[in-house]
Amino acid sequence: MERVFAAAGALSALISVAAGAFGAHALRQRISPELIAAFETGARYQMYHALALLATAWAWTRWPGTAVGLAGWLFLAGTVLFSGSLYVLALTDTRWLGAVTPLGGIALLAGWCSLAWGVLKQAA
Repeated sequence: MERVFAAAGALSALISVAAGAFGAHALRQRISPELIAAFETGARYQMYHALALLATAWAWTRWPGTAVGLAGWLFLAGTVLFSGSLYVLALTDTRWLGAVTPLGGIALLAGWCSLAWGVLKQAA
């Protein structure tokens, strides 16, 4: 499991850097500042959770268990829903996607809770 989360974290970080560069250079003159801000938020949170996936991979080596594994899957799902919806929103100005973004945020929050629970439960 740690290899899956480590690889997913590395790939997600790569995509985040590419998205950030794309937003800063290719989109700056093409979309509104409001949509640029949404795109940048997606890239920033994707990087945060790429690092969270790497931390989850490490945590799995110390405290393997269902809660730690669930955290990794929640970070992946949350990144796709949260950052993905912001990327699509910014690129297409499809406003209804704003309703999807909070679902991703909830998955990310649940991932942090699950990671904390998994570490505390195993460390006791």
